[in-house]
Amino acid sequence: MTLIGQQPATHPSQWQNGLILSGGGARAAYQVGVLMGIAELVVEGHKNPFPILCGTSAGAINAAALAAHSDDFSAAVRKLENAWRTITPSHVFHTNMGAFIRELLRWILPTFITTDTPIHSALLNNAPLRGMLENLIPFARIQQCINRQDLRALAITASSYTSNESVTFYQGADNLTPWQRVRRRGVATSMTADHLIASSSLPILFPAHQIGHDYYGDGAMRQQYPLSPALHLGADRVLVVGVSGTTERGTQRQVVGPYPSMAQVLGHVLDSVFVDSLEGDVERLERVNKILHEMPEAEEVMGMREIEVLKIYPSQSIDEIAAEFIHLLPWRLRLFLRGTGGTRRAGAAAVSYLLFEPRFTEALMELGLSDARRKQAAICRFLQPMCELVGVENNSVNCSDNQ
Repeated sequence: MTLIGQQPATHPSQWQNGLILSGGGARAAYQVGVLMGIAELVVEGHKNPFPILCGTSAGAINAAALAAHSDDFSAAVRKLENAWRTITPSHVFHTNMGAFIRELLRWILPTFITTDTPIHSALLNNAPLRGMLENLIPFARIQQCINRQDLRALAITASSYTSNESVTFYQGADNLTPWQRVRRRGVATSMTADHLIASSSLPILFPAHQIGHDYYGDGAMRQQYPLSPALHLGADRVLVVGVSGTTERGTQRQVVGPYPSMAQVLGHVLDSVFVDSLEGDVERLERVNKILHEMPEAEEVMGMREIEVLKIYPSQSIDEIAAEFIHLLPWRLRLFLRGTGGTRRAGAAAVSYLLFEPRFTEALMELGLSDARRKQAAICRFLQPMCELVGVENNSVNCSDNQ
């Protein structure tokens, strides 16, 4: 077995590993499965091997939970596992029929009568999410972990409806500085549940959330460079855990009839927000790395450096897995979604983001755990020299991303 943490304790600032957890609603359970696989390689009680944690949307919740327990990675992963194994839609949004009708009428009637959109208008009310976050994440411990140097930084990205920028809120070491780029910036702050609610407020489905003078929505919107926050915070290498529907593009094609349902269209939009930007940014980084590797002189001339990247994406279609569990949604929600095509297999992509059902999240965690075990050698190589393969010669291990 591979064990991380058996060697003498090393100051985390010497190994700037970044962990990037993308958004995706209920799909983020897959990330927890991957973390469970990594935890199998970490000595019990050892600190988080990723001193830089970056999350967006539901991935932000996972990242914050890890950050608050950076002194004990295995314990942090167990807390996440327990939370995702017991999560239900009622932990995230109101599920009773009255709530659905009330939110719909609050949105539609004023729009037609006064032409004004009411404050906090959305299809679903995510007020229960705050209670879940406050029970899961002791936010005061984040700064304690930073002070003990078990954590360098936690970064949470949200999209500002006010400034049309991708805003990364970060809490970290004193030597970190804010950044400003075209339509994206980094802002130092002390993390609260508000930042996670803002980052995970799916557009239209959940209401915008106010922080300071701005209103924010899901962090995946306008986030053209999801890897950027980790690099600004000093990461030398990044492990990226995505939640794409499938890694095989061919399986995305389905015979669904002459015209797509509303649920299919919404699923297409959500996939473009949560999947395309991340995978495209990883692809860009890999191209830059290849150029710098083949032309070392370009590194000094262009002021760039190679950033090692390891990506872990689902090996099976999450959309297809979700289709098997749509019937588990509360009947009120299924009735609400029926007219949009969300209760049919073709609408599973959209519904997967809202499918906070234990059987579905457990299936995704099992998939993530399996994928992490399959990439054990690559993960170990990524984390070297913090770990060593026991009983396996390094030159005999295939650590490519295609394992």
